[in-house]
Amino acid sequence: MTLTREKLNQAAELVAKSEADVWITFVRETASSSDPVLPLILDGGLTWQSALIVTKSGKKIAILGNFDADPMIASGDWDDVIPYIQSIREPLLEVLEREVSSGGKIALNFSPSNDKADGLSHGMYLAFCKHLEGSRFENSIVSAETICGALRGLKTPTEISRIRKALEATDQMFEDISEFAKVGVTERAVFDHVHHLANERGLGFSWDPNGDPIVNSGPNSMVGHGIPSDQIRIEAGHIFHVDLGLLWEGYASDIQRSWYVSSLSETEVPHDVQQGFDAVHGAISAGATVLKGGVCGWEVDAAARSFLVSQGYPEYMHAFGHQVGRFAHDGGAVLGPRWERYGSTPLTPIQAGEVYTLELGVDIRGRGYLGIEEMVHVTDSGIDWLSEKQNTIWVLQGS
Repeated sequence: MTLTREKLNQAAELVAKSEADVWITFVRETASSSDPVLPLILDGGLTWQSALIVTKSGKKIAILGNFDADPMIASGDWDDVIPYIQSIREPLLEVLEREVSSGGKIALNFSPSNDKADGLSHGMYLAFCKHLEGSRFENSIVSAETICGALRGLKTPTEISRIRKALEATDQMFEDISEFAKVGVTERAVFDHVHHLANERGLGFSWDPNGDPIVNSGPNSMVGHGIPSDQIRIEAGHIFHVDLGLLWEGYASDIQRSWYVSSLSETEVPHDVQQGFDAVHGAISAGATVLKGGVCGWEVDAAARSFLVSQGYPEYMHAFGHQVGRFAHDGGAVLGPRWERYGSTPLTPIQAGEVYTLELGVDIRGRGYLGIEEMVHVTDSGIDWLSEKQNTIWVLQGS
């Protein structure tokens, strides 16, 4: 079974449990402006206004321009492919008349909180409403946020397999970084080396390639979504930190690792570095202990945040974790504090089947940023670690 068929079958189950009679992904010219959900249910693109419909009864119906119809029919994923020439309005209303009950709801892809469920542009929303004018469906539209969120978040076995492959490629890349990174090498040289190897291996990047990986060495480096410097070099006494995400067959990894750069005279990791590592590692473990299906993201974040503060470090200024799938930041529930910037996402119950990062770090005075990020798969009773957990601070031998 193809991945798109797996996800369409999953979508049918989600629509059946929702308030909606139909869920519609309404798109056009997807090569330049696509809906984030589209690659989950369609292997390809569309040109004219197109309505990809999943009904409460489980039917998958595609209404689209006549020149886009043949590939849809050939895929075998859709029960009914309806091509049009002049306007989508008439076939759209005919399908809605059959599939939407009196007082029933039509779910569309818009959301104030989940960017990956917000693929319907304002213009396309207005166009859709125009098609409904004068029909009984004018007041039937609701948000498909819960459908889109669950469809992205609840990973099928094929999706988990691809994420594991992306992680294997990422683990290998970290080994390559450990061999390449030496005293005197610039942040930018490490960045360029990763891009060279990724290109050789046919791998993509989990976020904008101009900022993936994030490479930090020492206290003067840009922390966060910074740009690797061609002036800052790895030096003894530095924390060397890399945040890397790679794509394998459309699925992402997102991992952070940290090294201490030692001098030849040092026989052990300095106390301040070890103390920082233990605090970060312990906070990640504290959050992992709470994470399971049914809890809310803010509860997981609170456990990690509380542990870190108890060790004498300031709070981290971001969420503890986010979902990973097609993108490094894959929308849906967030393992974050109840801050306005995160909207309702920290209040959304976690579901078994979702994949999250667990991430945070601390600044070590005079040495730099020490961050760790792991990936986990949520189960009803807890989590499975997808990444091989970093349990010790790695060491780069300096001079």
